[in-house]
Amino acid sequence: MVIDLYGPTFYPNTMKTADERFDWGKKELEKKVNHPKFYQFFAVHETEAWLLADPDLFPIEVKKALPAKAVNPETVNFDEPPAKLLERLYSQKTGRRYKKVTNGRELFGKLDPNLAYGKCPRLKELLDKMLELAE
Repeated sequence: MVIDLYGPTFYPNTMKTADERFDWGKKELEKKVNHPKFYQFFAVHETEAWLLADPDLFPIEVKKALPAKAVNPETVNFDEPPAKLLERLYSQKTGRRYKKVTNGRELFGKLDPNLAYGKCPRLKELLDKMLELAE
């Protein structure tokens, strides 16, 4: 099962970082489900983190404005997660809104999964597990 790490509010207040939330949430949910074939994964900072793995997907104005922290997309913080970052940059740099469903879907279709795999360790864990289970 994959859940967006950014949205849920069931984490203890002491869990501040993505790694803390990921580790706690995975352990807690797998314990509650208590089934050997259940594996919990999180999309760390929304699927837009995976899009940030390939800055060439974005309009040039947006690409040029991406902060240095976007080089490691899963480390972008909770103050401005990737979708919020893209909403701000699209608005400021193109005068248009970033639409998760429309733009996200279009960009996701162009994403080279190998780039996201190489830059997003938690996505790599998910994909590796899926490939392991498929064999």
